[in-house]
Amino acid sequence: MKKRRKFCGFLAFLVLLAVALIPAGKSQAAKLPALKVKGTKLMNSRGRTVQLKGVSTHGLSWYPQYVNQKAFTYMKKYWKINAVRLALYTADYNGYCNSDYANRLKLLKTVDQGIKSATFAGLYVIVDWHILSDGNPQTNQNRAISFFARMAKKYKNNTNVIYEICNEPNGGTSWNTIRTYAGKVIRTIRKYDKNAVILVGTPNWSQDVDVAAEKPLKGYQNIMYTLHFYAGTHGSWLRDKAQKALDKGLPLFVSEFGISDASGNGNLNKTEGNAWIRFLNKNKISYLGWSLCNKAESSALIKSSVSKTTNWTSKDLTDWGRWLKSKF
Repeated sequence: MKKRRKFCGFLAFLVLLAVALIPAGKSQAAKLPALKVKGTKLMNSRGRTVQLKGVSTHGLSWYPQYVNQKAFTYMKKYWKINAVRLALYTADYNGYCNSDYANRLKLLKTVDQGIKSATFAGLYVIVDWHILSDGNPQTNQNRAISFFARMAKKYKNNTNVIYEICNEPNGGTSWNTIRTYAGKVIRTIRKYDKNAVILVGTPNWSQDVDVAAEKPLKGYQNIMYTLHFYAGTHGSWLRDKAQKALDKGLPLFVSEFGISDASGNGNLNKTEGNAWIRFLNKNKISYLGWSLCNKAESSALIKSSVSKTTNWTSKDLTDWGRWLKSKF
């Protein structure tokens, strides 16, 4: 009897040891297929067209509580998303580039937690260098290079990580300026990760994709260009610009959108929203809705009165949240 107990105890020890040795951030499920860009389409390693659908967090400094394993697993199972975006603000309040060392470490920890949680949940995850008030991506170019070197080196073996290198260039920043910045950051990422999909922002808050299509980046593979819209402000005229870009062979990726006005507030335009979804589905363009938080604004997915960070019922969601969930 004693020998049997010893054996059982030893067996339990081996099981615990095996669990402890599972790499951080990896579930016991199979890895997600690596993605690649072919023509204007995003494809998996089997040559099948992939359309990512999911949600973007709000700023990680402001709403880090939504970056958790339970939330990501819940949305994968019940919302049927397959991707999540981690919005790391750069120059806004408590942004990565205008805060102290301690806060930068805290933000890096949140990004790491987001990637780990997404990976375990079986989601693709976009690491978003969320420039906004800084306007020109070259303003914090050195920080961007250092950040993406760190990320690419650490996650080079993760087939589910996508890098978004400049959220919404604005303030009159030209495509030539963005293009120069992008080349430097892409080369940095490629030192460590040769194949990850990289998303490049376009002029005028990532709307002028037709301008980027006139002179796309050359010499790189697996590059896509971001198109952002808010249906309360951006209608058929922006879809026309997107169509022009597609006709020129530019691969587009909608890493952020909503159906309020461009401020993130105002009334919801579901008619234009439905027109956009039809356009995106027709062209197999991936899309992620803004944003996973309970901020008191039209573009928040969670009601401001709700404090839960997972397991949301329909009553917990805003009108926008319910509409977006129905599209998944």
